[in-house]
Amino acid sequence: MLKILLYFLIGVLPLCYAAFYIGRKKARTGELESGERFHSRPAHYGWYSVIWMAVPSLVISFAFTIIGSTKIFKVPFTMHLTTILLIAAFGLWYSQKKIAKNLKARNFIEKTIKVTLIAASLVSILTTIGIVFSILFESMKFFSQVSFWNFITGTEWDPDTAFLQGAGRDAAHAAEAKFGSVPIFAGTLMITLIALAVAVPIGLFSAIFMSEYASSRVRGWVKPVLEILAGIPSVVYGFFAAITVSPLIVHAANFFGLQADYTNALTPGLVMGIMIIPFVSSLSDDVINAIPQNMREGSLALGMTRSETMKHVLLPAAMPGIISSVLLAFSRAIGETMIVVMAAGLQPKLSANPLDGMTTVTVKIVDALTGDQSFDSLETLSAFGLSFVLLIITLILNIVSSVIIRKFRKQYV
Repeated sequence: MLKILLYFLIGVLPLCYAAFYIGRKKARTGELESGERFHSRPAHYGWYSVIWMAVPSLVISFAFTIIGSTKIFKVPFTMHLTTILLIAAFGLWYSQKKIAKNLKARNFIEKTIKVTLIAASLVSILTTIGIVFSILFESMKFFSQVSFWNFITGTEWDPDTAFLQGAGRDAAHAAEAKFGSVPIFAGTLMITLIALAVAVPIGLFSAIFMSEYASSRVRGWVKPVLEILAGIPSVVYGFFAAITVSPLIVHAANFFGLQADYTNALTPGLVMGIMIIPFVSSLSDDVINAIPQNMREGSLALGMTRSETMKHVLLPAAMPGIISSVLLAFSRAIGETMIVVMAAGLQPKLSANPLDGMTTVTVKIVDALTGDQSFDSLETLSAFGLSFVLLIITLILNIVSSVIIRKFRKQYV
């Protein structure tokens, strides 16, 4: 990393500045000598020279690095350096040769920027596609041995004997491994809903208070304090849940004559809800503040109170952003692992009682991938099956939320 940074600071930046200076000077000199104005400003010709000098050499340098990392052929450092310097020199020579009155340097720069932005967008898109296909291919291996229908409808998760098959041992007399994912997804849904039941009202009410009722001084103090909650490591929340909240819940349940496990679903749900409050409050506050002021003033001018304005004007207008914040909080809650491991345990259990112990999808994925099983064993591959179903559920939720957001946007924009 240090080598790359030094290469960039000592090599690339001075050369780029030199190319910019040379290109701009040539354009200025050309304008003075010919007495005519060039198509673009001198600075555009400077950037034109920088692009021709830097981009090809950086592309070749990146290609050499990739080839070297794959161990197909390790390019010697002297060859690497000499090649990119020659390419940079050729690019600079070519750009100086092309600079003339009719050269549309500004258009060239704009096209280069456009291509760069498209490439940046493609990186994230292709990365997403790569993740989806990697999960899909691995999950197909799992579902070639386990029925997909039994996986999504089964109510028992007991993969303990799957290692016999992975180790090539006789599993004829062992109990059959069971991969029914319903208890795992039910636990995930219950813990996530408890977290949202805590985070959404508290976060939304906090956002309303900060945006409409609090003074700027109070808002400037409260908002950063709330956002600190999002910066606390999840392992700290896990300790808080296991050591403090869980015993309190057990004692409270005993007080009311109820039976509660120390590893129950209510504890991680409550603590996770506290953790994701800033996702709802901060984003909702920003959305409500972004509503045009004339909507507030128009409502107040018609005689509505401040609370009526919030209820009938501001909240409906901000609803797409609020839904987005809730979805973001939902995604954060459904992907949380550490709190659930420390407070809810690893046992998949199908129960409607939040005081029982249960687990979530992400915890079982980690559990399946961190054991001493071979990578092609059924128990390890079950992690990809769980990931695949979780991906489908998340995709469906995103589609539904997009439809809702579009509906509100059409109504109020």
